[in-house]
Formats: sequence, structure tokens, C-alpha cells
Amino acid sequence: MLIRVLKKLYVENYLSSRLVLLLDTGVVMTASALALLLVELVLRMPAAVLTTRFALIWLATSVCGALLFFYLLKTFRSVIRHSTLREIGRLMLASIGKSCVMALMLVLYEGIVVTYVQFGVLLFVDLMLTMMLLLLLRVSMYAAYTAIKLKLRHSRGRNIVIYGTGDASVAMAQQLNGSAHYNVLGYLTYGKRLHNHTINGHRVFYFVNEDSLEYLKTRLDVDSVLFTSTLDARNEQNRLIKYAAGCDVKVLLTPPIDEVKDGSLVRGMVREIKIEDLLMRPEIKISMDEINDNFRGRRVMVTGAAGSIGSELCRQLAKIGVSELIMFDNAETPMHYLRLEMQERFSGIRIIPVIGDVRQEARLGYAFREYRPEVVFHAAAYKHVPLMEENPCEAVLVNVIGSRNVADKCMEYGVEKMVMISTDKAVNPTNIMGTTKRLAEIYVQSLGLAKARGEVKGNTKFVTTRFGNVLGSNGSVIPRFREQIAKGGPLTVTHPDITRFFMTIPEACRLVLEAATMSTGNDIFVFDMGEPVRIADMARHMIELAGFVPDKDICIEYTGLRPGEKLYEEVLANEENTRPTSHDRIRVADVREMDHVEAERVVAELERLSRDVNIKDMVRLMKQSVPEYISNNSEFEALDKERVNSNL
Repeated sequence: MLIRVLKKLYVENYLSSRLVLLLDTGVVMTASALALLLVELVLRMPAAVLTTRFALIWLATSVCGALLFFYLLKTFRSVIRHSTLREIGRLMLASIGKSCVMALMLVLYEGIVVTYVQFGVLLFVDLMLTMMLLLLLRVSMYAAYTAIKLKLRHSRGRNIVIYGTGDASVAMAQQLNGSAHYNVLGYLTYGKRLHNHTINGHRVFYFVNEDSLEYLKTRLDVDSVLFTSTLDARNEQNRLIKYAAGCDVKVLLTPPIDEVKDGSLVRGMVREIKIEDLLMRPEIKISMDEINDNFRGRRVMVTGAAGSIGSELCRQLAKIGVSELIMFDNAETPMHYLRLEMQERFSGIRIIPVIGDVRQEARLGYAFREYRPEVVFHAAAYKHVPLMEENPCEAVLVNVIGSRNVADKCMEYGVEKMVMISTDKAVNPTNIMGTTKRLAEIYVQSLGLAKARGEVKGNTKFVTTRFGNVLGSNGSVIPRFREQIAKGGPLTVTHPDITRFFMTIPEACRLVLEAATMSTGNDIFVFDMGEPVRIADMARHMIELAGFVPDKDICIEYTGLRPGEKLYEEVLANEENTRPTSHDRIRVADVREMDHVEAERVVAELERLSRDVNIKDMVRLMKQSVPEYISNNSEFEALDKERVNSNL
């Protein structure tokens, strides 16, 4: 209660100017009385000087002189907590003016018997004491304000304003009432239309530029702006969020009020905004009802379960309510942490972690035989373009042979559906990684088509999903930029004009689940990802979100394209290379098909060459099997020239 009163009287409001004037006047009177006392004790002034009548005139003149100059210089109207040298200078000037008035009094006062030395000492001591005590008062008041502010911050957490005055914002303000972590000061809107209005006891503040936000930070000690909608944050990223970065005000994001569980908002649900939240297009909306019906109560296996996509797939499948979740991955430590998380959050689901490698057919066979999954999501893959360009045999073994092993086991053990995660880099590939993913697509699709024609036995339906770069995935550009910002820069970008298509991890996983639901088999689904994003622009935006100024506080360096890297990624979905589906943002790719017998032969030969580490012959076969594969910025460009010369 005391903290709330102090906050109201001392932190949210300024001290009354009348109170400041009264305190300053009291300090002046005290300084003049002390000056008389000190001079008497040290210099033994004559009784004629220190008569009661003289003392009263001395103090009265001191007060009158001080009031005159305090009024002329308006010293009592300055905000003490924000005092600068200019305000302190005016205070010292008022003290000097007061001393001049007192000197005039001493000259005009009749009956005083005092030497010029005594006269000067008395005025000097009075002036020094006045200045010192006035300054001490200011320092004490500022120290008290700081102590109260720290106490409030410790006891009530962050001082926040909530963006907007819509239903979600008002509901969130009510939800945070009494929170131990967040102190809602009011609402924040653009423009003055609702200025000085109140909603449920909270004021509505406004901003029009960066100075407006700086004023609120200074006036109310606002340290954070809270958005209740990702869409609002995206719409304000070039205005309010940019202003906040310039003022060192944090930008927070919280889920909609209808996602708050059990009527309570835990601290972890309010977080600082990320670049992923500001994706420059509307988030893809997918109806989860049919997806829930399709997977609830099923036994589901996810390969690459400990990776970025795999782990999010596990979370969303667990939320749906699968009966058993078999998590297959060869990364021990990430699997350990994922298992702990899943068992803590989803205690009603049987979580089965399996350490294994998709390259090991026997280990895969054990997992399928032991746990009998009904649906398999194949997310295990090597994905880093430059690294795979330098280690092509391993890329083939994991991305091609591993995918073949999983697909074959699905057929062998009667899995109803296999969903393979592919990439936009499989479209007109220019690198090893993209080509291995295209070869995996070819094998899986050929197996599904052979099954449909009765050439092979089995009941599995095969579905492939392609999408672009995933924001925030392990090893991607976003975590790398965050690390570089934490170190003070520079941020490294390969080329000023390089662009990429992006989607968030939840979007990617919902796309996979939707594709698995809508497909009848053998389809390659692609996603309309909107407009590409310049990586350099993203780097600048991340620097601003961190509260720094690009090219001033943190620089951007251009390092040149890496082996196999494209300047621009291929457009995944357009009317020329895809067909529509029931979802306006998901289309089916029209791709070249391969006979399954030929696909088996190619994959078997690639396996032999990769295990023998016969790199050149292996890449030659890859280029023959995927004719659109033309190397870029890579040592394998020589093989393209060789192929052209052989056709002449």
C-alpha cells in the first residue's frame, strides 16, 4: 500500500512547485541562521552585529531576496528528477542574487559596527552554505526518487503501456491487474483522438513521433510497449517499433486473451518481440479441425525429431492428442531435452524417444517393427548448403539414402501415410543439398506411383511438402544475427541484394499437417510464401529491434556468395508450375516423374559411389538424373562444362 502511495505521489506525478518553493525557502533560512552562528563562534563578532533585531532583519532579508530571485529565475518549476546543469546553474545564480540583496541591507542598516573583513566573511559563509544546502536538497530528492523507483520496479516489475484500445488490449490490461511482473500505466494510440480519455481506470496516451515516446519514457518511466496482436506489431514495425528502438523502450508481445489458460497469464507468455513476428505478409491460416480429426489417437513417428521442424511437429502433434509419439533422431543431447519437455507438457501421451540414424536400415527396421507407426513425418536431413557442398557424400547418404530407407520401411510395415519435408532449394537446384532433396522427392514419388500402378506391394500414401527458409531454425540466419549483435557486430551478409522466402516454424509445421490431411497420395505440395525478403533489410531491422543504430552502433559486412548459394531463390508457387488445391496458399507442383525401377537403380548407384567417396562420379550421376541441376559458385561447375562439351 505504501509503495502504491509513493508511486502515485512521487513517481507518476511531479512534486508541487509550491512545495519545492517552500522547501527551498526553508533551506535558505537555515543557511543564513547557520552563517550567523558560525561567524559568531569563529570570528567573535561584536554584540552590535548579533542582536536579536539584527538577526531577524538578516533572516527576513535572506528570505525576501531568495523569494525574489527564485521567482525571477523560476527555479521551483524545474522537474528535480530531470535536473540538468542548466537548472543547477539557475539555482546558484538565485543564491548569488539573494546575497546581493543581503549586502545592500548591510550597507543600509544603521547602527552596525563591523569591519569590511567581517562583512565579507558573513556574506561569503552565507552564500556557500546556501549553495551547498540547496544542492544537497536536490541530490537528496533525486536519490529518494531513484530509490522509490527501484523499489517499485523490484516490487511491480516492468512499467508498460498496452498498444491500442481494442477488446484484446482492454482484456489484457484487466488480466495484468495485480500482476507481480507488469505494471500497466495505460494504453497507447497513434494521434490525439483519445488523449486524456480513460478506460477501466487506465489513461490513454498518444504518440505521433519518436519524441512523443521519449516524453512518455521520461514522464512515466515507461520501459515497454506491449502488443496483444502480431498483426498490430507488423503494422507498426516502421513507426512505433522503430521509435521504441530509438528510445530504448522494449517491445513486448503476448498471445491473444483467448489463448491465456486457466484465466492466468504466466510471465513466460509475455516476451520480447522477434523478427519472426514481423514477417512481411499475413500469417497463413489453416483450419485445425480436420487435422485434429485425422491425427487424434494415432501412433505417429517423426524422424529428425530433435531438429527445428521436427521438434515443432512433435509439439503440435502432441497438442492434437496422438496416442503415441515416436521421436527418432541421432542427436543425443537435443533429444534428451526434447524428451524432458514433452513428458512435462504432455503427460497423457506416450512419448517414445529412439536414438537412431536414418542411414542405418536395421535401426529403422527395429523402430518400425517395435512401435508400428501409422503415420510417419520424415524431417531428418542435412540442410546447410555450404557445408553439404564441401561434404557431398554425406549429403547423399542422409538426404537420399535415408529418405529411401524410411520410404521402404513405411511400405514394408504398412504405414498409412509418409510425409516428407523438402525444400525450395530442390527447384532448379544449384547445389548439392538442393539436388539431394530433389532426388529424395523423385524416389518417394516414384515409389508411390509404382504402388498405385500395382508394380510394388504396399498401402502407403506418400506426400511431399516444399517450403522456403524457416525463421529461427537451428543454424539459420536469425540465430546467427542474434549472436553477432550480442557480440557487438558486425553482421555478416553474403551479398547486398540476396533475397530469400521465409516462413515461421509454426507455419511450416501447420503446412505439413494440412498437406498430410488433404493429400490422396503422390503429391508434392508447395506454399505461396509471398514476396521475398532482402537479408540485408532483415539484418538492419534486427539491429534496430535490439536498440542499436545500423552502420553506426553495429555495422553490416558483405562477405560474398558461398559455394552453391543462389542470389535469388526460385518462386515455389505460380500458375505455370503448379495446380491449385482447396487451400488458396497451398498448391501442387507439376514435376518430372521417374520410373521406379530407374529411380531404384540411380539411388543404389549413388549409395555405392557415396560410400566409396567417389565424389566426381557421384556428382556426375546426380547431374544426369536431375538435368536442371547447374552448379553455382562451386567446384562442380567444371562438371557442367564437361557435360556441355560432351554434347557438342
